[in-house]
Amino acid sequence: MKLTRHNGRSGKNGTYNPRHNDRRFNVENSEHIDADRARQNVYWDCYRGFTTHDFRENPEQPDYSFEEIERMYYTEHYSGHVDAQNARNEKTRHTERNRTVEDLLRNNKTCPEETLYQIGTMEQSVSPEVLFKIVTEFQEEFERRFGSHVHIIDWALHLDEATPHIHERHVFDCGNRYGELCPQQEKALEELGIPLPNPGKPKSRNNNRKQTFDAICRTLLFDIAKRHGLHLDQEPSYGGRDYLEKQDYILMKQKERLAAQEQKLEELTLKIEDVETLLDDVSDAAYDKAVEVVADAVRQETRKEDIRLVEETKKWVLSPERKAPKKEREYAAARLDGVITKIKNAMQGALAKIQRTLMQPEVKQAGKEQIKEKARESIKDRMARAKVRADRDNRERWEREGRIAPAKKKDMEL
Repeated sequence: MKLTRHNGRSGKNGTYNPRHNDRRFNVENSEHIDADRARQNVYWDCYRGFTTHDFRENPEQPDYSFEEIERMYYTEHYSGHVDAQNARNEKTRHTERNRTVEDLLRNNKTCPEETLYQIGTMEQSVSPEVLFKIVTEFQEEFERRFGSHVHIIDWALHLDEATPHIHERHVFDCGNRYGELCPQQEKALEELGIPLPNPGKPKSRNNNRKQTFDAICRTLLFDIAKRHGLHLDQEPSYGGRDYLEKQDYILMKQKERLAAQEQKLEELTLKIEDVETLLDDVSDAAYDKAVEVVADAVRQETRKEDIRLVEETKKWVLSPERKAPKKEREYAAARLDGVITKIKNAMQGALAKIQRTLMQPEVKQAGKEQIKEKARESIKDRMARAKVRADRDNRERWEREGRIAPAKKKDMEL
């Protein structure tokens, strides 16, 4: 018999819905489900433990669907991150990036991962009791090893289909750079010390910690199954050239290469988008600060000269050398103080007008575009210089390794 441990988060209809697992639909309409045997199914969730069909029908017991359980778990553990990130988005004026807990549950990067456990097929399989013991022992070891960053939320043992099997859903999480707990698979596995399959190569779609993690879990399952007296076929059903016709094997390799190219393109697109987002955020903040500095400078410089002239006139008027009566000189000085006050009020109004003009959407957008263009030219220049250095370093390394012939002196000069 074969042992199946298959993982997934989404299909053609979007992210997997746990409604299938806890049978929160009319099973009479499903041809592959025996409605009478559905009452024998066993369910578990992280808040209530084990439940059965009879438990649901007990009016004295609170009844929650797996959908509600997962929403409760995500709200309890990740709503702090969601609220904090939304506050940061509002601060940078990008509220279009705001998300909710429901968005985390619907996103195939942050939703729970679902794993199917099955031993055998409809022709031959282990008993539900054996499957239950093996999987629960595995989950205990799973919790002991990975429980700090991988959390089982719910699972269901289905006895109402052709072969006994278990659907289990879990989430990977760890703290982000702000110290907030949030769902993130690769970072969580890195925190657990799970290595890349090929540590000498960069992380990619075909070289990631999840591959190592799944291999560890598969080995644990086989060891536990062996302790229960089962000797299973350990060859993965999806691997090995012996299982494929020649043309299928060629097509599989072509798909793998295409997937790798798509991954590289996606990573490059994300980097470009990150640069553009950074430029947009920086130019917005830079423009606001520039308006503040320019307006303040205009206010100070324009007012300073006028007030200086009035102050000098005031000193001249109050000078004892003037022949006018003291009362008249004091009256003139008071009027000059009024002039200074009017100058200050006028300049305050001018400052507000300058700021309003500079912050008008069309004026601000034009200013931001100039800032972004200058910044983009600077980034492109630095990227070009970095590429030249990288090419030079790579060539020198390849020459040392004997992978290419050393460059001629003339080439080096060029």
